[in-house]
Amino acid sequence: MTDVLEPAATRTINGTCHHDCPDSCGWIVTVEDRPAGPVAVKLRGNPDHPYSAGELCPKVNRFLDRVYSPDRLLHPMRRVGPKGAGEFEQISWDDALTEIATNLHRVIREHGPEAVLPYSDAGNQSMLALMGLSGRFFGHMGATKLDRNICGVTVGAGMAKTVGSPRGIDPMQHLHSKLLILWGTNTRLTNRHLWPTIEAARANGARLVVIDPIRTVTADAIDETRGDQFIQPLPGTDIAMILAMMHVLIRDELTNQAWIDAHTLGFSELQDEVADWTPERAADACGVPADVITQLAHDYATVRPAGIRTLIGPEHHENGAMFHRTLSCLPALTGAWAERGGGVSKSTGGWTECQMDVDAILRPDLEVGNSRTLNMSRLGQILTHPHAGENDGPAVHAFINWNCNPVVTTPNAELIKQGLLRDDIFTVVHEQFLTDTAKYADIVLPATTQIEADDIVFSWGSLHTNYNNAAIPPLGESVSNPELFRRLADAMGYTEPALFDDDETLMREGAPDLDLDGLRDTMWQEAPYPADGRPFGDGDFDTPSGRLHLASDELEAMGQPRVPTYIAPNEGPGGDPALVALYPLQLLTPKHHARFLNSGYSHLPKHGPAEGGPFVELDAIDAAARQLVDGATARVWNGRATVQLPVKISTRLRPGVVAIPWGWWMQDHPDGKAANALTNDTLTEWGGGVAYSDTLVEVAALT
Repeated sequence: MTDVLEPAATRTINGTCHHDCPDSCGWIVTVEDRPAGPVAVKLRGNPDHPYSAGELCPKVNRFLDRVYSPDRLLHPMRRVGPKGAGEFEQISWDDALTEIATNLHRVIREHGPEAVLPYSDAGNQSMLALMGLSGRFFGHMGATKLDRNICGVTVGAGMAKTVGSPRGIDPMQHLHSKLLILWGTNTRLTNRHLWPTIEAARANGARLVVIDPIRTVTADAIDETRGDQFIQPLPGTDIAMILAMMHVLIRDELTNQAWIDAHTLGFSELQDEVADWTPERAADACGVPADVITQLAHDYATVRPAGIRTLIGPEHHENGAMFHRTLSCLPALTGAWAERGGGVSKSTGGWTECQMDVDAILRPDLEVGNSRTLNMSRLGQILTHPHAGENDGPAVHAFINWNCNPVVTTPNAELIKQGLLRDDIFTVVHEQFLTDTAKYADIVLPATTQIEADDIVFSWGSLHTNYNNAAIPPLGESVSNPELFRRLADAMGYTEPALFDDDETLMREGAPDLDLDGLRDTMWQEAPYPADGRPFGDGDFDTPSGRLHLASDELEAMGQPRVPTYIAPNEGPGGDPALVALYPLQLLTPKHHARFLNSGYSHLPKHGPAEGGPFVELDAIDAAARQLVDGATARVWNGRATVQLPVKISTRLRPGVVAIPWGWWMQDHPDGKAANALTNDTLTEWGGGVAYSDTLVEVAALT
């Protein structure tokens, strides 16, 4: 008889996408149990997931290519070549941990624990991967703390000064909107699973207004025959437009005065502020015709309910917090907050993350001393100017990086590279691939992917909290983020028991309000939210007064304007005239690609090549003025860097604005300098965000 090879047994494992994206999609992994061990052979969307409904994006559809990539890091590595060259040799975990512990103890002994800088972000936004044991480990050490405010926090900080918290309406409530304004958000690309709700609202008669400095794929979806509209202000000028809308609402008696009197504070101060903000004045600032602003204000007041959807894009200006504060004041003037489908939606994190006990995860009671806190967006300054401004204290001599790729994702990137080249800084990177940041490391440690670790995922695009089951064991010698810090704590000789809590303990302590066993069974739970869809429907806001604050004592105490005010960004057309003379074009670095997110995936063969490559995009008028033709190589420069890129002439941008899509690694750029080599690392007025999009450049043909 001939032996028959029995097919491998298969099973399916439910999980959740972990990416820094609003949608947190449900997925199903098919696993074959082979003699050598389990192998994931298929990953597809979970059709039962109440938000993503079985659809995955082009990135995650090929997620198993990432898991099993031949370029995946599966073993600890030690640098053997110059920093930045990417030359490494494989070593054991024991050797890696010994070398790390020896160097960290040396740095602490010679410079103090604040000379150690932990640096991470939301490369994996699951609870344990995002926080896990890292906060406990570095707090117990007394290392420098990090403000992880590069993205998202400023939105909530701005809105909180109006409504008292980061909470807005659930985006799904836009099903009930009759006028829906997508303000500074490219929903069809970056929040694709909300789009069916928007389409359903349109089928119910809703009109769509898209406001964006770039004509995005979302703007391409408007239908002017049914009253839809695309409005294209100059970047960073939206506040002027909102103030003019308020002016029109008050001037033309379109406000809901009874609601204002009952539920707000500071209306008379706001009225005085906007008295001079005529549509004509705003038009000069934002480039939107006065009659367009006037009509939008009238539509907003009369087409009810009127909902506004925004996300993180507008926060990346020097006035980013004020934008979100001002925008959340607008529905107060018409009483739209009281209507289902009215008000403002943004991140749902203010609802889902209420189920998380951050202190229980981070354990601030374990902290040693009063460590300084540095802002992650200022990394270049921190590494190269160790005693400047907010960086008082010892220079950084140890840099521990996980869950992000700052050489690509953080502004002023050439300065970061300069800092990482220092001979006196010891760098450790925990990663899945040899990223641009990892190339500067002394030790690189292998990290698991999402299908190799259990975790909880709190969505920030819907009200769902989701569970992720590990589908396969960790490949090679890779470890999860919590396991990394358990190993580091042991190598450092620490004995505090809380540094060694297992994942089960961390999940139960970190999410005490969740039924964890029930969550594992159902895979998702919906966060508490008002049944009538109106979180502030009765005019009961999260402020101490219970009213919406059109004027803010808290902001005045911070040295900020009491009422919404437009201050032109310094690095913009209305800012420093000397800068504008040198660099007359405003640079945007948008998320442009369907096949990769932030700095993830662009290096993979089925993702980056399918998107072409990086380019500088500009309007035909600006191109002609510089004798640039489509496909030619140009240099784009300012005081931070010079970048070489092919030219793409399009109709998506206004004259005076150029764009370089970001996320490409250095290897994909002709001169090895990514988009963030040029970008501004100035912080927002409050909230700790960063003004990426307030960046001035000049462009010329490469000679």
